[in-house]
Amino acid sequence: MSIRKMKKIRLILSRSQKEQLLKELLVLGCIEVSEIPSDELDDSINQFMVKESSDLTRYRSQYAELNHAVKVFDKYAPKKKKLLSARPEVTTEKFLDSEHFDNTLGLADEITRYDDRIKRITAEQSRIKSSIEGLMPWEDSDIPIECHGTKTTLLLSGTVPASFDIGEIIASVKSVTEEAEIFVVSEDKDTKYIQFICRKEYSQEIAQLLQTNFSFTPSVNSEFSGTAKENIEKFNAKLIELEENKQDLISTIASLADKNPDFCDSFTARDCLKLGADRLNTDVSEAEAEDKMYGMSSAIAFEGWVPEERQEEVISVLDRYNCAYEFCDPAPEEYSKVPVSLKNNKITNAMNMVTNMYSLPAYDSVDPNPLMAPFFILFYGIMLADMGYGLLMIIASLLVLKKTRPRPGTLCFAQLMLYCGISTFVMGILTGSLFSDAPYQIVHMLNPNSTWGGLWSLFSPLNDSVYVLAGAMCLGVVQLNTGLVVSFVKKVRRGQVLNAILYEGSMWVMLVGIILLVLKVTTPGWVVFIIGLCMLFAGSMMEAKGIAGKILSIFVAIYNEATGWFGDILSYSRIMALMLAGSVIGQVFNTIGAITGNIITFIIIFLIGHALNFGLNLLGCYVHDLRLQCLEYFKKFYEDGGKPFNPLAINTNYFDIAK
Repeated sequence: MSIRKMKKIRLILSRSQKEQLLKELLVLGCIEVSEIPSDELDDSINQFMVKESSDLTRYRSQYAELNHAVKVFDKYAPKKKKLLSARPEVTTEKFLDSEHFDNTLGLADEITRYDDRIKRITAEQSRIKSSIEGLMPWEDSDIPIECHGTKTTLLLSGTVPASFDIGEIIASVKSVTEEAEIFVVSEDKDTKYIQFICRKEYSQEIAQLLQTNFSFTPSVNSEFSGTAKENIEKFNAKLIELEENKQDLISTIASLADKNPDFCDSFTARDCLKLGADRLNTDVSEAEAEDKMYGMSSAIAFEGWVPEERQEEVISVLDRYNCAYEFCDPAPEEYSKVPVSLKNNKITNAMNMVTNMYSLPAYDSVDPNPLMAPFFILFYGIMLADMGYGLLMIIASLLVLKKTRPRPGTLCFAQLMLYCGISTFVMGILTGSLFSDAPYQIVHMLNPNSTWGGLWSLFSPLNDSVYVLAGAMCLGVVQLNTGLVVSFVKKVRRGQVLNAILYEGSMWVMLVGIILLVLKVTTPGWVVFIIGLCMLFAGSMMEAKGIAGKILSIFVAIYNEATGWFGDILSYSRIMALMLAGSVIGQVFNTIGAITGNIITFIIIFLIGHALNFGLNLLGCYVHDLRLQCLEYFKKFYEDGGKPFNPLAINTNYFDIAK
């Protein structure tokens, strides 16, 4: 459609009415508050007015706390959701009512405390399990852990690698003294857990021997007393106690989730927290707007942007307040600061998904959506070209649109899938493709003597691939020239008539010459082509400086246009390539299934194969279609860099506002 024309608004308001006005503007949802540049404030005013402050930090903290409480409910008391279900609705009055908001914060704080206790218990359980793991190798030892020997002997526990032979270790120790004993308490594939006892006068020598020759590592368990088995039993009992406490806390949280607190009316605690989070999200937006305002003791001032089509709505609201305001058109030098909002219908709105992924157009440029929609939808249908796949896309998108109230992003996606599905279905009819050649394979599998040749088709991607390739190239020429037309009109409107004639005009003149040459109208064709070439040279030399620069610009123009147009048009061959690839892969799976001669096996292979083929092509066609629009088409006319329009409005994550 078009880019919405914006009006700049400047306003001064009595401070006592600020909060009330912000609430109304929030519900209205059509004003983007922006900061007043300091150079626009008169010095006599600037000395009295200062930036407004808000509770933004507090709101963000509370918003995070409520969201955390919601996640705790979802973790410990998950609620099953229908596959395709709309979000619950709430009236504007109920949404903005903050009478019991403090109670909601108290509920969130209670849930957070429960969660913190669960986290502490979980941490304690991990610590105990780690201790048990360390004690398990010593479970068979009857010697208390705190025992390290007697008055004349030393008892030392430790580990050696499992690769060492215990007999060799004992022999080495015995070579130092016969008054020593070594016990293997346990072992695993990597480690032997040993204890040795000896007279104290030999302890250092034996320990040094074990460390040097057998990589002995002493074990330190100084925090324990009693045997390892006694400690393990004690820890297991503690784990049971902690797990019971943990489950009690989880049960408490779960019981609160779907309970109806007194202050929440008909809402459950879970929904009450979600409503509070959405309300705080709105408070955050309001506080962010406040931070962009200037004020003094009795008044505040701000400026912003309003779509021209909604100016009267804003005026009807402002006239009820003690304020002074003005609307004006942005100056050309302000265009880079003007937010961009695209005005779309049901068809072009689907293209917002593509445009937002690329970049919004500049404010003084053109809306690419209506210029892109027919090409994108047509190209997608040609690439996928299957009645079965198209039908699946149509059904899926209609279910999303019918069963849910999709948000803007999901709405664009569902609409785009619907339109591309219709295009895919139509192209499937023209190519005679229903899950590739599934009907043909099924008929001939059930009746090998059948003479049926398959569904009717206007053309086949397998048999007529050359014609499909030529058609794809022709579509590319049409789209690229559409871009040139748009660029030509833009330049004429801006007064760049000569530039438009010498560049865009030269392309069309040369194209006419090429068409005449293809039609074998030789002499006129060459004359027209040379005229177009001269126009291109003249246009390129106008922008160059100096004789050398002008001569160089001729070669640059020849190189850029010759290679550029050839490469751009050749890029449209991907339309044929994807159409052919999808059809061949589908036929391969159908053929493999039909070879078995069993209908059950055929169905299994059919479902698996076409699920893979559909998923691959669903994404592949989108990516390659997107590339044709953004790289080939847009560079002919598109000016990006637009700043998205972000009005002060009610933004929710969990609830929809009833209209």
